[in-house]
Amino acid sequence: MKIFKSNIFSLGFAAAALVSIATGCAESFLDVSSKVESNTENFYKTEGDAWRALIGCYDGWRQISSCPGVGFMLASDVLSDECYGGTGSTDGYGYQAMDQFDLSLSPADQNLYEQDWKVYYGAVYRCNELCDHEEQINWIGESGKRGLYMGECRAIRAILYFDMVRMWGNIPLFLEAVDENREQADPAEVYKAIVDDMKYAIANIPADANLANSDNGRITKYAMEAMLARVYLYYTGYYGKDLENLTKQEVLDGLEDIVKNGNYALVSEFKNLWPAASLVPLGEDSWDPELSTFAGQANSEFMLQQKFTPSQDYDGNNDSNRWQVMFGMRNLTFAPYLNGWGAATVCPSFVNKYSPDDPRLTASIINTASEGIAESSSYSDAVAGWREFTGYCVKKYSPIAYANGLNASKEEGTANFQEQNTQDYVLMRYADVLLMIAELGGVPSKSAQDALDEVRNRAGMASVPATFENIMNERAIELAFEGIRYWDLLRQGVDVLADAVCASAGPVKNGGVDATVNYKRENIIAKKGLFQIPNNQITLSNYKLKQNPGWEN
Repeated sequence: MKIFKSNIFSLGFAAAALVSIATGCAESFLDVSSKVESNTENFYKTEGDAWRALIGCYDGWRQISSCPGVGFMLASDVLSDECYGGTGSTDGYGYQAMDQFDLSLSPADQNLYEQDWKVYYGAVYRCNELCDHEEQINWIGESGKRGLYMGECRAIRAILYFDMVRMWGNIPLFLEAVDENREQADPAEVYKAIVDDMKYAIANIPADANLANSDNGRITKYAMEAMLARVYLYYTGYYGKDLENLTKQEVLDGLEDIVKNGNYALVSEFKNLWPAASLVPLGEDSWDPELSTFAGQANSEFMLQQKFTPSQDYDGNNDSNRWQVMFGMRNLTFAPYLNGWGAATVCPSFVNKYSPDDPRLTASIINTASEGIAESSSYSDAVAGWREFTGYCVKKYSPIAYANGLNASKEEGTANFQEQNTQDYVLMRYADVLLMIAELGGVPSKSAQDALDEVRNRAGMASVPATFENIMNERAIELAFEGIRYWDLLRQGVDVLADAVCASAGPVKNGGVDATVNYKRENIIAKKGLFQIPNNQITLSNYKLKQNPGWEN
């Protein structure tokens, strides 16, 4: 059985090391010094060089999910009303400090997102290097590689900055490869650069490029049209004003282009999108992965993903994802679910958002009671070592195990559970495109009601009017635990976010003992939903960087 399949990038990652920029733990504001033999004097000459550099850009982007930082998607789930922080009952309280926007819960964590900050800017630097040397590359006639490669490069840079500006709000903007101590830019300036890069990608990546299964993981024109819509909805919502270089009509035109070109469609059953949800039970303790109905990482619905391979280790190789082990049940393997570190326990209040007959409930969430996990011999010991345990865990991204308990990331079952999980991180699905169409009022080929109905029909749910409230509720259920809900709440206003998160407060078990998770609304409001800028980065910048409101010492 091969649930996960490597692609062209697994070969490219090795080549990327020849041109990549180190993003390790050196103590400087932005560590961008080259640690490799190839340099700007003997590189960036041919289209082959450009390809290798582009692989380095993809590799840098992948590092944001492979470094030992928190990671965008995991943080987004924990900070929303979907999940509590979780983790082990004797662990530090960093995930609780994140979840509750309260450093007093973990005073030692003054640099919660340090590794994330470093890796994001390291990845941006890789993209900037390729952009800076575009003109010295000998592009071959009408090969079309220039528009394709540079479109992908600038798309990656745009995605990186979109993550960063949402997380930290006030960030330095670098559009060239320089090692410079800069003040933070106005967010509007950052968003202008994001939109410019996405528009460039849409205009220059050929319409038929990167659509083959062998190119799965590479960025397409259509993925950028969808991401541009996400940028528009977030900016106009959170900031309450229009973007200067993007109109609603341009967004609608892009969404219409996605629909009309017919490259994407919903898979027939929601559960088949997720490996752990698509494994077929044969008996109380037996699962046969050969009978999996998983649609595969390259399916008709996935429009944009990060790719991983099972070669993570503690010697500096970071090719697998680092966030998936956090979703695993704490010290508890129950096939098809592999054990992990028990972060992001699902809030019972979020479970209650689903109709009991909605198949997305059982495809998205592990219920330890109804699935028989609570009857296993190791269950009580696992709960005794778990913090903020609720009985519910994320199924979409649960690491998976064979019936014998071995990690299924490798066919032979030899993958290490901590460092070799490889499920794709899906950034954009066609279902999201349909729900954005519904929210924006429809496009010529698909009305708002038709778009909403298409998503609900796939789940066997009856039609409801395409009101804003219904659409947002549908987004919560359909896109749960995909790093989207937090930003959907925040773009409606920090007060909406705070109310939703506070409403998710409730009973948990800490180390097997009854406890309660509580939130202080004023913590969220004061910080405007923005993440902490690592304090050591502020110090290293000689205080040119300023901390976000509410996070000051």
